[in-house]
Parts: sequence; C-alpha cells; structure tokens
Amino acid sequence: QKPEPYLPLWTYTAVGWTEQGFCTSAVRIDPMTHSEPCHYDDREIVKRVEQRIKMDPGNRLLHHLKHCALSYHCFAAKNLFMGRWEAPLPTSPSCNAFCAGCLSLQPRDGCAASHERIDFVPTPDEVVRVALPHLKNVKQGIVSFGQGCEGEPLLQSALLEESIRRMRQGTELGTIHLNTNGFCSQSIQRLRETGLDSIRISLNSAREETYNAYYCPKGYQFRDVIRSIQTAVDSGLYTAINLLVFPGITDLEPEVSAFVDLVRKSRVQMIQMRNLSIDPELYLDLFPPQNGQAIGILNLIRLLKKEFPQMEIGYFNRPRELFKKQLNAL
Repeated sequence: QKPEPYLPLWTYTAVGWTEQGFCTSAVRIDPMTHSEPCHYDDREIVKRVEQRIKMDPGNRLLHHLKHCALSYHCFAAKNLFMGRWEAPLPTSPSCNAFCAGCLSLQPRDGCAASHERIDFVPTPDEVVRVALPHLKNVKQGIVSFGQGCEGEPLLQSALLEESIRRMRQGTELGTIHLNTNGFCSQSIQRLRETGLDSIRISLNSAREETYNAYYCPKGYQFRDVIRSIQTAVDSGLYTAINLLVFPGITDLEPEVSAFVDLVRKSRVQMIQMRNLSIDPELYLDLFPPQNGQAIGILNLIRLLKKEFPQMEIGYFNRPRELFKKQLNAL
C-alpha cells in the first residue's frame, strides 16, 4: 500500500540486520570529508553567523543564508559562515522545470518540501558582498550559484553575469561555479566569457523519456540540456554531470548504455553521483514498466571508471586547484 502522503524528500535505502549488527548497501563515492558531522558544531557556527551578519546587516542574501544555516542546517550555508570550502549564492525564486523531487517547492497535495525557496532576487551588490570575501580569503574557496533553496539560476543570467563580472574585478582568486539544469547553452557561453570557472549540469538520465518524466521541463527540451553539456566542455569550463542516482532505474542496461554514450561524446571531466532524495514509490510511479536488467550501482561505477579512466567520479564540486587531479574514493 502506498504511503499517504508520500515520504519527505530525503534519501532512502533498505536496512537489514546481521550477526554483526545493522547492515545496508552503500558505497563512498568521494574521499572529501566535507559532509561529515565532525565539521559542524553549531555552538561555533552560531557565533560565526552573528559575527558575519554584523559586518553586513542590510544584506538580504546573507540573512537568507543565516536561516538556511541555522534552521535547515544546510552545510553549504554553514561553510560560508565558517569561511571554508564552498559557499552558496542562491538567486532565483523561479524555475522552468517541475521536478517530482524538487526540494524547495511542492504542490499542496504532494510530499513536503525540505525547505523554503528564496522569495526575492538579490541585487548584484548583495551577491558580491557575500561572495567576494569568500573568494579572497578562503583557501581553495568556491562560490556557487544554483542551490537547493532556489529555482533555476540561469533564469537570472543577467544578474549572474553582472555579479561574476564584479567578482572578477575584485579578485582573480577562488572558483566561481554554477549548478544548473542547463536549459540555455547561450547563457552558459556568456557566463564563461564573463569569468565562470566550472559548471555542474543535472540529469537523472541520458534518455529523453526518463528525463522528461522526472524534470517535466517547461520552455526547453532535453536536447537543449545535451547541447549545454557540450557547450560547457567546448568553452573550457570544468564540466560535471550531476547524475541523480536511483538504484533499479539508473543502472538499467538501456540507461547505462545511453549514459556511457553521452559521456563518451561530451568528454565531461567529472561525474558527480548524488542520491536522488525521493520516496521510492513516487519515483517508480513516474515510469511505465522498464525493460532490461539492472547491473547494480557499484558495477555502474566500475564500468565508468573502466571506460573513462581519466574522468573523475565523486560528489563535491572541485576548486580550480584540483581540476586536473583525481581524488576517486574507489
């Protein structure tokens, strides 16, 4: 019997019990430890948040990220205030995809969203006042557009262009990154010319029918996303595909074949494998009965490593200093 309502938008897996204790199926995909709880002592983070807010009390974006850090416990927002790693720059209240598993906006009769979406468009000045200190002062620092608490950042491409231009006028340090659904290759090209360093384009599949069932794109098509991946690579951006992984779908033989073909043609530098946070029943209900056998996620990883030995497989966005280095956990 299906749950009513669907389960919240978190990642789920089967858990069993053996003589040694609890047991589950999992594989570590990235050696970086940036998500481990030992880095997130809220007693220290709260103090850092208050100190940073006092430095720029009128910045709406900073107040939004305070809420993300302290109410939703967003690690990226916490990293901003701790002055380390990757800092978020949400900008877009709207989106042109209606993903079944959207973390920040769900229909009233759907599952609960994980958090609220940003409800304003920050000014370039607000964005730069958050980003520039991070780029200047954080070793291997990254600032990134396209967060879970927003829609599609390329819908604010003019804002992104102006913000990036001002960042690069202020410093050549650090990495400026974009997470996107990749609906507009022309915008990606302009952002590259302005100073964008890297990009991560999200897919749940390299097959149009599987992609459309989950993303429900409005005003763009699957071929636009594929074009954007190629544009990003050809323009010199460090390009990653953000593969939303769901065992039993992602590792089906037709899905694997299409994805390997996409990677071979595009020559992306990295695959980020990210658990799709969704009720399994909700996701499976999106598709008709599937053909082919599932090869297993671990076998998919092994296949990608064999086919593309120079490509990185991981989870976290990389700073410029690590663009040509492999940190594979496997």
